Amino acid sequence: MANLVRYKDVELGTGDIIRVQYKIIEKERKAGATKRSVNEEIKERIQPFEGILIAIRGVAENKSIVVRKIGADNVGIERIFPFSSPWIANVKLVKKGKVRRAKLYYLRDKPASQQYA
Repeated sequence: MANLVRYKDVELGTGDIIRVQYKIIEKERKAGATKRSVNEEIKERIQPFEGILIAIRGVAENKSIVVRKIGADNVGIERIFPFSSPWIANVKLVKKGKVRRAKLYYLRDKPASQQYA
């Protein structure tokens, strides 16, 4: 069980609140000047995902992290990020957490108001 993971110069552990900046590519089809021509526009943007790091799993190149945030209407959103992915632009530590567990899956059962306490 991994408790810590290192991304560039930042050391991350379970219970930390982190912001993962993830690259997203959007393809959009637009009609061209003539009837049959179709142009494809490719847009690349960075989307931040901020939440609590609830699990670190895997070894070496296969490491992945599970980040959980509370969305609209107090709905929990979890996202799994492969740590060696080229689509991760940056990982920033927002707040260091102090926990006694390697996996924080029990946060799924808690109400939204108690998760970041």
